[in-house]
Amino acid sequence: MQFISSIEHSTAAAGLALANDVDAHTVSIEGVQRIDLHFPKFTDGRAFSQAFVLRRRGFEGDIRAHGDVLIDQLVQMQRSGFSSVVLRDDQNAEHGKKLLSHYASFYQGDAVHPQPHFAKEVA
Repeated sequence: MQFISSIEHSTAAAGLALANDVDAHTVSIEGVQRIDLHFPKFTDGRAFSQAFVLRRRGFEGDIRAHGDVLIDQLVQMQRSGFSSVVLRDDQNAEHGKKLLSHYASFYQGDAVHPQPHFAKEVA
């Protein structure tokens, strides 16, 4: 997962920004390189569902989380399909990177790796 500063995010070329009440099943993703999903407050999880749907629809570009984004949410964000985040200013990106390295893999599938661990071939 890539960490983007709020300054980089504000000056970067805009991607497609989806409001939290948009049905991700209905959005045209053809030719889109980045989709911004907003967390208006950390208890509002609609962007998790939007990211998951976008990945399941085959979107391979950058899905960026911004808003009230906490490091506690990073693992769930990554598993839901987010590829970059703009952390809240009071959050420590280095600590967030450490949190992401705690688990090498997960037993169940997710948006990025849909096949469950037990179904993977043994190398």
